[in-house]
Amino acid sequence: MTYIKHISRLVSVFHGREAPESGLLVGYGALIEFFQLKMPLPAKLTLISEMKRQYKTNDWIVLTPRHRPNDTLYKQLVFALKYEGLNLLFFKKLFDVIEPNEIIDLVNIEPLGQYSRRIWFIYEWLFQAQLNVPDLATGNFVPLLDEKLQYVIPGTRSSRHRIINNLPGTPGFCPLISKTSKLDKYILSGLSDQKNQYLDNVHADILQRTSAFLLLKDSRASFTIEGEIPINRRLQGWAQAVGSAGMKDITKNELLRLQELVITDHRFVEMGLRKKGGFMGDHNRETGEPLPDHISARWQDLDKLIDGWIESNQLLEKADMDAVLVASLIAFGFVFMHPYEDGNGRIHRYLIHHILSRKGFARQGMIFPVSASILKKITDYRRVLESYSHPVLEFVEWKEAADHNIEVLSESIDFYRYFDATKQAEFLYECVEDTIQNIIPEEITYLQKYDAFKQKVDSYLDLPDKLISLMVRFLEQGGGKLSKRAQEKEFKALTQKEINHLQSSYQEIFFSV
Repeated sequence: MTYIKHISRLVSVFHGREAPESGLLVGYGALIEFFQLKMPLPAKLTLISEMKRQYKTNDWIVLTPRHRPNDTLYKQLVFALKYEGLNLLFFKKLFDVIEPNEIIDLVNIEPLGQYSRRIWFIYEWLFQAQLNVPDLATGNFVPLLDEKLQYVIPGTRSSRHRIINNLPGTPGFCPLISKTSKLDKYILSGLSDQKNQYLDNVHADILQRTSAFLLLKDSRASFTIEGEIPINRRLQGWAQAVGSAGMKDITKNELLRLQELVITDHRFVEMGLRKKGGFMGDHNRETGEPLPDHISARWQDLDKLIDGWIESNQLLEKADMDAVLVASLIAFGFVFMHPYEDGNGRIHRYLIHHILSRKGFARQGMIFPVSASILKKITDYRRVLESYSHPVLEFVEWKEAADHNIEVLSESIDFYRYFDATKQAEFLYECVEDTIQNIIPEEITYLQKYDAFKQKVDSYLDLPDKLISLMVRFLEQGGGKLSKRAQEKEFKALTQKEINHLQSSYQEIFFSV
């Protein structure tokens, strides 16, 4: 199939993205422009260098003239699949604008070719409909995704196409993650094993107390991320839910149970899946006009989206795929849909706990306080959410509703099904590493020092545990010194010699490296 107008084009800047050098835009970027597909550009675009150079930057793959594909749809698709990986959103948008007969023509160019078979499979998988192409009787099975480019599951065989479907999802929900040196390094480092080896050397009593404290810390952090200071009853209820993450299957009823634990006062929130539009952002102070930073999935699509998301979660919980990658796909997929009026963020972070527990990454009975790490990296967290949300805004048509909400006018369901979750996976792994290397050890070390200080106090004075706890808090606040007010009020019964001894003991234990 040939086109009179060239698909590839010479660029130095493309849609505001500056190229590292002037060159020929090819692959997905060129095809999106040629067909005027309404979708965000891929994270990386591909350029054929006029200088015959080959390298990568954060935004570009630069290849030499010998890699240049012929200017036909088929050859550009083959090039994209070979060098850029599979972009499901692109194929869905492309197949929406070309006729099935044209797709059959593409398949028949090289009927036994691996890329023809991939294109054929992708169409039938996305639309759950068969093209007028006979089943293959011969040929080796080839994987749909190239595991050198993207993360995969072991997959199942499709005899019709002689394809191994190794997609980490279903047609109803299937974001993808590109292979990066950063993610490979995290996966190969065996962070979960490092954590377990470290915890094996910690006394059971310390572990139990650490887990109890981290459970509350993580729950409090999850509310703080949402800008809320919960009352103790709400905090305890949510902490209990997080502590049992992984025990129940994720269903629509389970999601509703979680929302009810987050939103204890139902008078101001319609519970369950939204029955109106949704967005994150601000309103114009004078007019009330919505100013969205993120547009949630259309409420009319939510039943279908959640069904596909649940089906994919069931697939991935059982599949041989890295736990943190699965948590990224499932948890960020949920928050991007934003299926509820309120509670989405906390359930999103609960889902991280759920997946890590289900996949055996988090140790049973030991809370994994990833929300505490997310709170430490709150600016990066917002940035990684916006890296998905902002590019989509341009392609979602909407109007202001009567209540200053938004009403989505255009078809948008595919943006929430088929997105690139690479940045989200890298961010989550950063938080996992921080949790394992810093947050958990810091709390364990604190409790060990607390116990050592308590032993010193017990050997010197007969103070109630409540007063020892209060003293430690005051000494923390005073940098190892009790304030004059504390000496004259809470600890007025102590002599100056006793106070000096306790301060020295605290400094010796807590200030030691």
